[in-house]
Amino acid sequence: MPDGTATANLYRPKLLTVFREGYGGDGFRRDLLAALTVAIVALPLSMAFAIASGVTPERGLYTTIVGGFLVSALGGSRYQIGGPAGAFIVLVAATVAKYGIDGLLLTVLLSGVMLALVGLSRLGSLIRHIPHAVTVGFTFGIAIIILASQLKDLGGLKLSVPEPGLLLPKLAVLAAALPTLNPAAFAIGAGSAALIFVLRLWRPTWPGMLLAVILASVAAALLHLPVETIASRFGELPHALPRPALPPITFALVLQLLPVALSFTLLGGVESLLSAKVADSMTGRKHRANMELVAQGVANIGSALFGGIPVTGTIARTATNVRAGARSPLSGMMHALFVLLFLLVAAPLAGFVPLAALAGVLVVVCWNMAEKKEFADLLKTWPSAVVLLATFGLTIVRDLTTGIIAGCVLAALLALLRKRTPEEGV
Repeated sequence: MPDGTATANLYRPKLLTVFREGYGGDGFRRDLLAALTVAIVALPLSMAFAIASGVTPERGLYTTIVGGFLVSALGGSRYQIGGPAGAFIVLVAATVAKYGIDGLLLTVLLSGVMLALVGLSRLGSLIRHIPHAVTVGFTFGIAIIILASQLKDLGGLKLSVPEPGLLLPKLAVLAAALPTLNPAAFAIGAGSAALIFVLRLWRPTWPGMLLAVILASVAAALLHLPVETIASRFGELPHALPRPALPPITFALVLQLLPVALSFTLLGGVESLLSAKVADSMTGRKHRANMELVAQGVANIGSALFGGIPVTGTIARTATNVRAGARSPLSGMMHALFVLLFLLVAAPLAGFVPLAALAGVLVVVCWNMAEKKEFADLLKTWPSAVVLLATFGLTIVRDLTTGIIAGCVLAALLALLRKRTPEEGV
């Protein structure tokens, strides 16, 4: 069977290729099992990412259902799993704080159009060539920012002022609120994170995140612990998808949101193609980068119409999909349908989930997101260290877009300097 290299530039969804090659009962059974496995992982993460982004938990589920289905149905990878991702938390939270939910939905819509245009312009290969030091730098920075954003719920802290967006002021406000620490909430959050780490070592095939959330919810309910839950903060989750609708659009608002949408587009393109590349390395196959970007664009447009947040390829869930034995994009499509089934049938159960438990889940996500070994290795040579530290520092002190742009410009300048130096010495 060819590995897909010869057709990597085609605008043809991998789903069609799978059906042309032949798809049977054994493949469907494997895809069904993989879909269920990924859905179990996606359920708590979808809600946790939404809450951490400053929106209600059901918006994370809408993103997984609509965006995840479209990414797999139209995408250029056999194994890509689309949905909300931790990398977007910082950008989404800042957008919601400044422009509100309607502004966020319009930004996601604009970003979807841009991603599709980037794919149709065959610029996918350019995104894939963002320097490795830049990728590691902004990823590590995002992990630290997300971790800081979870400390409030992890400890059940009561803040006397609104939580700042920037890292250093945020830490100062959180430190001042330490006397309000809720021991029960901290036990739930820290215990959930610890259980996930233990299960990963002891029973790596078990769904540690889901088990931790379930056990935390049962313990909080049975022991009547004084902790905040999804229901106490957000009320009961809806039992169905909302009707699709366009967010309010004005020319002035579009102009305001274009820079933010560009940031969403850049991050979404990088994350999606990195995730597809990880799937390639695990399977020996080749994804279609431009087709993948078109699919990501359509998925973001769909997510915005249904009230969701940004969609991107998710590395951890895609890797889980591969390890679970997926054979085709049908696994990703069915994972979205399993999450829809939960929304239709069991949404009230989500109300019992303590917010501290979801914070504990995100602590684990941050630990996994931060590429610690890669960070240390890149520090060993001065050009990569300069790019890495500039990207990392600007990401946590200023914002993600500044970090990425500065890192790429600095990497290009250093590459030109290294190229010219030998010539001048001749």
